[in-house]
Amino acid sequence: MKLRVLVLGAGFGGLELSSILSDQIGNDLDLTLIDQNDSFYFGFSKLDIMFGRKHADAVKISYNNIKKPGVRFCKETITAIDPIKKIVTTATGSYEADFMVIALGANYDIDATPGLAACGNEYYSFQGAQKLREVIPAFTKGNAIIGVCGAPFKCPPAPSEAALMLHDHLTAAGFRDACTISLVIPFGSPIPPSPDSSKALVKAFEERKITFIPQRKVSSLDATKRAAILDDGTEMPFDLFLGIPKHIAPDVVLKSGMTENGWIPVDRANLLTKFPNVYAIGDITSVGTPKAGVFAEGAAKIAAASIVAAFKGQVNNDPYTGAGSCYIEFGKGEVGRVDVDFFSGPKPFGIHHGASVTLAADKEHFGTSRKARWFGIV
Repeated sequence: MKLRVLVLGAGFGGLELSSILSDQIGNDLDLTLIDQNDSFYFGFSKLDIMFGRKHADAVKISYNNIKKPGVRFCKETITAIDPIKKIVTTATGSYEADFMVIALGANYDIDATPGLAACGNEYYSFQGAQKLREVIPAFTKGNAIIGVCGAPFKCPPAPSEAALMLHDHLTAAGFRDACTISLVIPFGSPIPPSPDSSKALVKAFEERKITFIPQRKVSSLDATKRAAILDDGTEMPFDLFLGIPKHIAPDVVLKSGMTENGWIPVDRANLLTKFPNVYAIGDITSVGTPKAGVFAEGAAKIAAASIVAAFKGQVNNDPYTGAGSCYIEFGKGEVGRVDVDFFSGPKPFGIHHGASVTLAADKEHFGTSRKARWFGIV
């Protein structure tokens, strides 16, 4: 009898879990992978798009490339999730399975920050990054603000990366002296688990005359004053605002009865929800790791191992360690890396690897290796 699995969301977590189950179960697997989009892209590619390093079509990978034993991809919009019966309803039908994995990520609530839609920009959505591809070249003088509007948010290094890459862009265009760049972030340091990575970033900000404003977030934008209003009432005038919008769980997940305080709680060791044979991985959870693809991928490995073990009448005893590596664009063609472990010790800790062109090549390999594994593209 085949193992029936429903995987909701084809991001890092959904793709990795589907690949593992296909590799280990193969023709005994009946896995349905559902996503409302027709293609995948790496989150870091949005920075490449907004700064004109790559075209949108060049970074998208069609889900039609997925050809794995036991895996079927369905481009459908999910309208309801029943975690008790393990039934998923879409706009065109319904699916039932023995195991369900929720990997739907986080959505963006633009309207949660008054004024963001009217007079600001955001670069966390693909569409927002595409828009900025045209907006950024028109910015030649004045004040630029990269501002976080809520926490938690995806990819903690991304605001710092945008500030450094904007500096490079303005320098190359000859406008840097006519512009200021400020970074507003709700943490005390850019990368809290790694003091060394944070020190390296703060040093880079100082060298590039980027103003770093920690422990603050942007609560609204005033269109009349063209000012960002911080959560302590401070007003910061801007000519270019690049926002990181508030993150929320998809509405269909919020209506499923699975969430607490806005996200899905899971067993930290195995990613199980409170519903039998229902797992949640990645940004949709409150497991305690950053909302980043590499951590969703790591969680997928443990959830997959648990599902395979259950299928074979065994138990997976390897817990999720909450470990992962994040690349950091430092500009000038150099990339740093932080290796973070959240659960092995008494508190999260990170190891910093200084920025270099070698790590830029390492980041490129990170992408190509997953394209090969998940889509067969070499």
